[in-house]
Amino acid sequence: MSKIIVAIDGPAASGKSTAAKELANRLGYVYMDTGAMYRAITYLAQKNGIADVTDKVIEMTRGLDIVLNFENGLTRVFVGNEEVTEFIRTPEVSAKVSEISRIPEVRTELVKTQRRMADRKSIVAEGRDITTVVFPNADVKIFMTADLDVRSDRRYKEFIEKGMNVTLPDVKENLSKRDEIDSHRQVSPLKKAEDAIELDTTDLTVEEELQKITALIKKVELNKSHHN
Repeated sequence: MSKIIVAIDGPAASGKSTAAKELANRLGYVYMDTGAMYRAITYLAQKNGIADVTDKVIEMTRGLDIVLNFENGLTRVFVGNEEVTEFIRTPEVSAKVSEISRIPEVRTELVKTQRRMADRKSIVAEGRDITTVVFPNADVKIFMTADLDVRSDRRYKEFIEKGMNVTLPDVKENLSKRDEIDSHRQVSPLKKAEDAIELDTTDLTVEEELQKITALIKKVELNKSHHN
């Protein structure tokens, strides 16, 4: 069967990662967490003390070999031979990742990497500019969204489950700030592609989200099999 690219965009905590991971699991596709790649760069920039020096961040990014391994429902992130999975989901990285992500040269490098990953296999990719920039010709395009309060509550619970010391107002402020940065950056801003299907997850269960997206994918698979 010919390969299929499923692209899911949307703001932070709209449900993209949960849906994309489960879809990849169910369909046997490769799961591409592009946000994890930007987080890895942010973490390394902070670790090396260069997060506020754009030229040095760009220089560092050009030499990085980022690999994503999706195993047992978890994306393991490696930079070279170093695994950084545990370090990229902290509030400190979350607070900085949107600023690092809007550096044009960083985005250019990572888009090259992401496209290479999709050359050989069917994938489910999620992020902020997957439907508009990385895979504008994706077979299925979804723009997931949800009410800010609902998204804040989801992210707050994630942090608490991981034992992180955060408050709900701080989480909401962080998400609101990220929405602002992601939507207004000059390069690859977060926006709905004209041909993307909007899916508001505010009142949907994960299973309901998955059923809606799976139906779209199955329709594409059927069309492709008829044309082969």
